[in-house]
Amino acid sequence: MGVVSRSWDGGVNAGKDPAELRHALGVPIMPKSLERALTHRSYAYENDNPPTNERLEFLGDSVLGLVVTDTLFRGYPNLPEGQLAKLRAAVVQMGALAEVARELSLGDYVRLGRGEQVTGGRNKPSILADTLEAVIGAVYIDCGLAEASALVHRLFDPVIARSARLGAGLDWKTSLQELTAVKMLGVPEYQVEESGPDHQKSFRAVVRVGGRLLGSGEGRTKKAAEQQAAEAAWRVITAEGNGHLRDGKDDDGEEPAPEQ
Repeated sequence: MGVVSRSWDGGVNAGKDPAELRHALGVPIMPKSLERALTHRSYAYENDNPPTNERLEFLGDSVLGLVVTDTLFRGYPNLPEGQLAKLRAAVVQMGALAEVARELSLGDYVRLGRGEQVTGGRNKPSILADTLEAVIGAVYIDCGLAEASALVHRLFDPVIARSARLGAGLDWKTSLQELTAVKMLGVPEYQVEESGPDHQKSFRAVVRVGGRLLGSGEGRTKKAAEQQAAEAAWRVITAEGNGHLRDGKDDDGEEPAPEQ
């Protein structure tokens, strides 16, 4: 959980002084604008309903999408539309945004209500991703598109470079579906089980293709568990296609053993 400070507005759930974040961002954003970008609706409900960051999040989502799309279009001229779409989705998905937010320690600065605070809201991917988009939106409003674009490049160019190297890993579920269609193996079928309390759920997924259990995975979200299971299945089918498996056995004569 983030460090809590009373230094800037007296609220125990207000987070660290955003002046530190403003310095880290390196943009001339107005303090009031940054304060709004950091105000989660749970904080507003408990503190006389100041403006929340939701409208800025809506704007920042579009600014981020525009800058990333423009970067991909210009930087990868040989990629077809479908691959560009996959790459963009990987860059702007919630998990990627949350990781960028964690690198900024953004969770330490968010103004949260008590309920969100005690259930780990400062590290919740959805809150981190939404807040980062709100910050980008606020920078656009105060400083214009050029400054907002420069900020997005500083934060996301490394994400774009990493994602571009992933290939099939951009979206394992889609890659598995495309692979099974090419090989006429049937549509992948997923089963997901969840466990744990509401604020700390974990998910376990298995995927079958043509009745065969080919992969399993675990994660904090259903999507993450399914992606991990799809990756395992994709690797099994690819290995079979490359001759590393013979009649359902690997090179040592053993059955492949996806997790049960």
